Amino acid sequence: MKTTTTPHDALFKQFLTHTETARDFLQQHLPATLLQSCDLATLRLESGNFVEEDLRAYYSDVLYSLKTGEGDGYVYCLIEHQSSPDRHMAFRLMRYAIAAMQRHLDGGNDRLPLVVPLLFYHGQVTPYPYSMRWLDEFGDPALAGQLYTGDFPLVDITVIPDDEIMQHRRIAILELLQKHVRQRDLAELTEQLVTLLLAGYTTDEQLVSLMNYMLQVGDTATPESFIRELARRAPQHEEVLMTIAQKLEQKGRLEGIQLGEAKGRQEGRQEGMLEGKLQVARTMLQNGIDRRSVMQMTGLSDDDLAQIHH
Repeated sequence: MKTTTTPHDALFKQFLTHTETARDFLQQHLPATLLQSCDLATLRLESGNFVEEDLRAYYSDVLYSLKTGEGDGYVYCLIEHQSSPDRHMAFRLMRYAIAAMQRHLDGGNDRLPLVVPLLFYHGQVTPYPYSMRWLDEFGDPALAGQLYTGDFPLVDITVIPDDEIMQHRRIAILELLQKHVRQRDLAELTEQLVTLLLAGYTTDEQLVSLMNYMLQVGDTATPESFIRELARRAPQHEEVLMTIAQKLEQKGRLEGIQLGEAKGRQEGRQEGMLEGKLQVARTMLQNGIDRRSVMQMTGLSDDDLAQIHH
């Protein structure tokens, strides 16, 4: 935190947190193009302490929000005050601006606001010695400018053709599986997978992870035989793949046995219930209650009652 606020800070803050005064300040100092689209009548003071933990040390001095003239957006004016030059000021203002944008989104808005960082400087060194263009802080400002004003790199695997993916060396097998894991029987990928495995790009650990991923997410009609086929055709991974196939088969057998037992138990329970009802029905009939009433009271059918031997 700024524990020691200087007299400069205190005075500046007192003036600039007064809305009418801030309106005059912006009227004088905002660049004309921005001033045109701002409606200064809507100026509202926002709390300045909005910056994430690691920036607390330099929370911004004053933050104002205002509507644009078209009434469709927000501009935040971030006014920072400084009495000694800071080489990284432009970057610091950039970080404030982004924090202010985040707060605007957190407030339920879905478009980013324009945040105008403005530095008020009255230091002894004159004129202000550092660039206010944050890109100038990079070793190669032109390259940085290209990156941060253009589209960020995107790897959209859904639109890259398989043949092209096949050229991607060590990452190809991952891209191929993630591209197709949802939409088709993975056994259709056997040829490509074998080709990539034979190229020796994949480690055993990666292969185990890929197969587990495929079993969890993918849709393979007969995973055991698919994995055995891969093992047969990619000898250097045979051991790993056979182990997975064997585990799968054991699991399948186990599940089959468990399913059989559960089904048996359920059938047994149903038989037991029927047995009990038939005993009740037998007693009723012996006590002279007519068949129709017995059927209604026990829910048994004519066929069920036929099993009772008087």
